[in-house]
Amino acid sequence: MPSNPNGPEQHDGKATICLWFEGDAEGAARFYADTFPDSELTAVHHAPSDYPDGKAGDALVVTFTVLGLPCIGINGGAQFRHSEAFSFQVATDDQEETDRYWDAITSGGGSPSQCGWCKDRWGISWQITPRALSGGIADPDPAARKRVFEAMMGMTKIDIAAIKAARMG
Repeated sequence: MPSNPNGPEQHDGKATICLWFEGDAEGAARFYADTFPDSELTAVHHAPSDYPDGKAGDALVVTFTVLGLPCIGINGGAQFRHSEAFSFQVATDDQEETDRYWDAITSGGGSPSQCGWCKDRWGISWQITPRALSGGIADPDPAARKRVFEAMMGMTKIDIAAIKAARMG
């Protein structure tokens, strides 16, 4: 992994998503890199001395990308928790892709929620959103939009066939 002598910011853009972890930012970044295309762990920066929630040499700041989005993970301790107020939304093309991402995120301590939302084992929220759902919610026919919306409201992981059937009426 490359190391930036100027510090943990290694991305060309001006905006970077910063996520707070209790202590496993590196594990999360590796999981995301293994799970999603255009994702990678780019650097791990270690604490130069002891700090309130860790020791010198512990991974402190991790830089990575998730689906091309630049991110920083900070192992800051347990004082801040993730919530559904922030989530990654992942557009999927078919049921196989939807199932693959859903299963990866909810396995190993993750949890399902409703309407295509789930959490990974680190508490990060994800929306696994098939394009068929997005298209149905934006259908120009108000009755079709309503049927799609009502079908979605009864789901945890999105069932594309059921969404398409609801859209068709």
